[in-house]
Amino acid sequence: MGEIAPYVHRYVEETKAALSDPYLAEGIARVVPVLLEARAQDRTIFFFGNGGSASTASHFVADIGKATIRGDGRRFRCIALVDNVETLTAWANDAEYSRVFAEQLATLGRPGDVAIGISGSGNSPNVLRAMETATHLGLRTVGLTGMGGGKLKDLVEVPIVVPSRSMQHIEDVHLLIGHLLTAYLRDEAPAAPR
Repeated sequence: MGEIAPYVHRYVEETKAALSDPYLAEGIARVVPVLLEARAQDRTIFFFGNGGSASTASHFVADIGKATIRGDGRRFRCIALVDNVETLTAWANDAEYSRVFAEQLATLGRPGDVAIGISGSGNSPNVLRAMETATHLGLRTVGLTGMGGGKLKDLVEVPIVVPSRSMQHIEDVHLLIGHLLTAYLRDEAPAAPR
């Protein structure tokens, strides 16, 4: 136990450090209006990422889609592009993996919809290509990243860059951002106008 406790303490302190920068409140303040506008205009919000970021995308959809229903009955229309395994693997097999999200956006996305790409490095080719497609189609774009932001930071309208070079801490914070957004949209955000 003596060797584990210092490691746990260090890990927790490093995660806290990644949360203490003002970027978090600033990023949430920029994302919330984008999401509220999407709900008010009955737009679709698309989430996507790879690996751990894929599970974060699915988690966001479950939380924001279900836990934020207000008394006026308005809902966030959310889709995780990582959850359609058949479409994902068909594009990966028949074309190339870098197109798996871009091609789904080309089919489903409409101007005014929102694309939220999650990439710890900010350099995942399929997330970058999807953001290029989203921009071309007139979607609003949000990127969750770390490690300085990578190329994703400059491709999106609203980047949230976790100030860490540890993939574990970046993914921890991305999941917290999803919970924070969900809680704020449920508890504090004004109801969308009809």
